[in-house]
Amino acid sequence: MTGAGGRLDRVLADLDPELSRSAAARLVRAGRVTVNGRPARPADALRAGDLVAYELPEPERTEPLPEAIPLVVLHDDPDLVVVEKPAGMVVHPAAGHRSGTLVHALLGLGGPWSSVGGEARPGIVHRLDKGTSGLLVAARSDAAHRALAGQLADRSLSRTYLAIVRGGLAPGERVVDGPIARHPRDRLRMAVVEGGRPARTRVRAVERRGGHTLVQCDLETGRTHQVRVHLAALGHPVAGDDVYGRRQPGDPARPMLHAHRLRLRHPRTGASMTFESPPPPDFAAFWEGLR
Repeated sequence: MTGAGGRLDRVLADLDPELSRSAAARLVRAGRVTVNGRPARPADALRAGDLVAYELPEPERTEPLPEAIPLVVLHDDPDLVVVEKPAGMVVHPAAGHRSGTLVHALLGLGGPWSSVGGEARPGIVHRLDKGTSGLLVAARSDAAHRALAGQLADRSLSRTYLAIVRGGLAPGERVVDGPIARHPRDRLRMAVVEGGRPARTRVRAVERRGGHTLVQCDLETGRTHQVRVHLAALGHPVAGDDVYGRRQPGDPARPMLHAHRLRLRHPRTGASMTFESPPPPDFAAFWEGLR
């Protein structure tokens, strides 16, 4: 598995976007994590080939409360809200993340939110990984939620990402058509697997610089970790992605992946809406540093 030589608690936190390092350590101490079928300790060092298994406790049935968390809001009306999620923020409450999530920040904006996703995920129509920054749309009503979910299903809601990948990707556009499922040997990761759920990403190389390439990725489907998995399958993992690529000297602290553009139809009026978000400072600084 990835993370050979690293501490068990750190590797778990790196591999599972729902876990902080302290939450991973608590899981280990509670006996919910095994290495090669045996109990382990948080500080145990992993070796190549180790099989790590863990069990998350059932989430507490507690309704999240509003929190005054600063949030960049690009649009807010009675049906939907479009925000910029900062890198490092988890989208909804989960084990180890009972506060400080995007859901708590949305509730802090006030007003009603859809209940389609359940009490722990008010308003959440789609997700971004913890380490990914950028645009996300949330629904204020159940009707808007269902309409936006329908647009995701029929691909009329389009999402464009910017990523900085390792290596010099050849110019031009290519389509990665690779079904995605859990990795057959490492259940903490996703992978292109025969028989997995259909997944398509259009990838266009924008510029090459310093042994890296800036790419634009347009999702045609929305599978878990899709962009990261497909870019790694091309042999060009996202810089800073320790799950689907090996850490290298000078790597950024998080995957250089940003949800840059969002296009949708307003669920009530049908009007076409386009939103764009510039890459955040850490993304821009890493790219500029490659000159």
